[in-house]
Amino acid sequence: MLAARARRSDTGFAERVLAVPEIRAARTVAAYVSVGTEPDTLAILDALPNVLLPILRPDHDLDWARYDGSLVAGPHGLLQPAGPRLGISAVCAAEVIIVPALAVDRAGHRLGRGGGSYDRVLARVDAWTVALIYDDEFLAEVPTEEHDQRVDAAVTSSRVIRFPRAD
Repeated sequence: MLAARARRSDTGFAERVLAVPEIRAARTVAAYVSVGTEPDTLAILDALPNVLLPILRPDHDLDWARYDGSLVAGPHGLLQPAGPRLGISAVCAAEVIIVPALAVDRAGHRLGRGGGSYDRVLARVDAWTVALIYDDEFLAEVPTEEHDQRVDAAVTSSRVIRFPRAD
C-alpha cells in the first residue's frame, strides 16, 4: 500500500475534505500533519480556524497543541506544533477528528501503521471521526484487533463514504 501511494498525487483532497458538512461546522478539529505519500493535510490545516495537532509521546500516546501555522521537527520524522502542550485529554474538545489511515474497510475499520496511537485517542473521544485515503485503499475488509477503533467516514480521492455508528 505504501508503494502504491508513492505513485500518485492527491489533488482535490483539501477541497473535498473542507466541503464535508461536519468539518465545515466544527468549532474545533483535531487533525494531523501528513508525511511522505499521505494525502496532503497542510491546506486543510491552514483553512480551518481552530486546529489541534498531535505530539507523539514516548509511550506512543498523543499529546495535543494548537496549530498556529508553524511546525517543528518531532520524533520519527513527524512535524508537530511548536506551541505549549495541552495534554492527552485536550482532543476531547474537538468535534471532528481527522485521522491518518493506510486503508479503511466497508465497516469503517481503519488500518493504521501499527503503533495504536490513534486507537487510544479514538477510544477516549465522542467526536465525529474521518480518515483520509485514496480510492483503492477502500477495501472490503482490513485486519482488526480487539483494541481497533472504527471511523465514522472516509474521504477518498473521489468521494466521501459514511459508516453507520455502532452503538
